[in-house]
Amino acid sequence: MALDKPYLDVPGTTIFDTEQSRKGYWLNQFCMSLMKAENRTRFKANERAYLDEWAMTEDQKLGVLSRDLNRCIALGGNIYFLAKIGATDGKSFQQMAGSMTGMSEEEYRNMMIGGGRSVEGNRYIGEKK
Repeated sequence: MALDKPYLDVPGTTIFDTEQSRKGYWLNQFCMSLMKAENRTRFKANERAYLDEWAMTEDQKLGVLSRDLNRCIALGGNIYFLAKIGATDGKSFQQMAGSMTGMSEEEYRNMMIGGGRSVEGNRYIGEKK
């Protein structure tokens, strides 16, 4: 029996729940492996070969290779684990977040300094204003 998940009704939001956690288990384990310098070196030397050592789906591997963090999140990745990929690439969390919004780092920083995104369009689909 499927659980009722009213929180799935938030536009543009992927909730990291138990289902997402199970889906992304190996993707997130791969990300955690990047905490060790020797693993980062191996990954950077041949990304595809290193990814093929993990029981990830092909879609997850392609998400990592293309650095499409939104795709990785949809496929079960947790942003706190995915941040290890950005760190391996020498990117700040702010640069990664900007890439996820289609903004430059500067545009993203300015938006956040200005108070963040508007709540318009970011409520529950069925919520009344």
